[in-house]
Amino acid sequence: MLFNSMDYLIFFPIVLMVYFLLPKKARYIWLLCASYYFYMCWYPRHVVLLLLSTVITYLGALMTGLFHRNVFLRKACFIACIAANIAMLAYFKYRSFLLENISGIFAAVGITVPVPDITFTLPIGISFYIFQALGYLIDVYRGNIDAEKNFFRYALFVSFFPQLVAGPIERSGNLLRQIRHPSGFNVENVKDGLLTMAYGLFIKVVIADNIAAVIDPIYAEYRTQSGAALVLATVLFAFQIYCDFEGYTKLAIGSARILGFSLMNNFTAPYMAQNVKQFWARWHISLTSWFRDYLYIPLGGNRKGKVRKYINTLIVFLVSGLWHGAGWHYIVWGGINGILIVLHDLIPPQWKDRIFQLFRIDTKRAGWKIFSTAATFALIDFTWLFFRSDSIKMGIGILQRIFCGSKLRSFGSPAFWTGFFPDTVTMLILMASLFLVMYKDHLLAKGISLKARIRSQQLVFRWIVYLSIIAVIIFGGVYGEGYEQTQFIYFQF
Repeated sequence: MLFNSMDYLIFFPIVLMVYFLLPKKARYIWLLCASYYFYMCWYPRHVVLLLLSTVITYLGALMTGLFHRNVFLRKACFIACIAANIAMLAYFKYRSFLLENISGIFAAVGITVPVPDITFTLPIGISFYIFQALGYLIDVYRGNIDAEKNFFRYALFVSFFPQLVAGPIERSGNLLRQIRHPSGFNVENVKDGLLTMAYGLFIKVVIADNIAAVIDPIYAEYRTQSGAALVLATVLFAFQIYCDFEGYTKLAIGSARILGFSLMNNFTAPYMAQNVKQFWARWHISLTSWFRDYLYIPLGGNRKGKVRKYINTLIVFLVSGLWHGAGWHYIVWGGINGILIVLHDLIPPQWKDRIFQLFRIDTKRAGWKIFSTAATFALIDFTWLFFRSDSIKMGIGILQRIFCGSKLRSFGSPAFWTGFFPDTVTMLILMASLFLVMYKDHLLAKGISLKARIRSQQLVFRWIVYLSIIAVIIFGGVYGEGYEQTQFIYFQF
């Protein structure tokens, strides 16, 4: 069941109405049932994996407390529960990838190892809910929180439908607390949630899905495309994945907000970042912070010298790449980002100051901010090329087309632009919509909330904005036959 579907338009109001009619003590049971139904709308059998991960981490957390005086048993129980979840994730997400690579290694020395031809659908959202469950288990083991005794409350924490299949990856200290102490119906929450959902739907169906319709055929036939077309497609993909994932996040946050829950923010104007490190502090915040707290810091963080710090950083980004998908191109994408972070940290601040003084660069001026933002976007967009490609070979092939067979002067030709987009209306809708998104992010980077400004206006102005958003979604969005192909990108992770 997609957020941007008629099914959800029917499902959510029913859940909402029943939820607030029930006594507070019984509401979490209803949300748990709704969440499991929501998940089972894809592949009902996969709900077994969700339940299994929930049971393992629930019992593991309880036993961690039970064996608090026996260090060996406590640690053994903790490691066993972690290993069971990682094994489940590895089997269903990385099994074919691992077997193919093992077979390739043996083939290199002349030994044939057949790879079983077993295919199955990847359980949707498995990386998200397993990481959320593991975060809870680690928090209990560290003593940051107490184990949740009520199984059904904990099961709701793992399966809460707004953020179940694509995050944000919530922390137990935030979401479990709200499940234990639900808030009542609040009109302001409804207003805020609906506006948040409207924006999420707008950037998903008007921007992300329109971009997908434009660039997917170009990537599919990249060998015959011009360098200019591939450059523009790659630039647009950066906005597609942002609007697609941010669109889902806003729909999740908005849905939860109407129900009275506050989920963590996952994006803070990432393309307004002025360096790569700043970008990763603003992009997919829930996952980035998860890796920081549960992998980077346990590895030693920056406490064991600079060399160890850089190695830890590279490990985190390589694992992050693998988390996104079972393919070497994802690992390369993560590795390149890790290298960019390390290179950023390698240059001492005093060296940067000397360079700025030498070239008389005022970093507070708008010119430098625009340049550094554009340069950061270019670097990040370069890495997105491998993320979007189906393989490393495809990524390198696109780069060859860009640099070897390129005619970048095509950008100055009106015929190129009209030929790139299916029609002029689509081009204008995308340009206007992207300008609005970047303007909103520009304000957000300055600490100004456009949503808050809209809600502070008079009734007439607010409704003009609301109706305008609805009209653009209806007339500018991508719908119809084959629409399932444009489901949220991060659902596959």
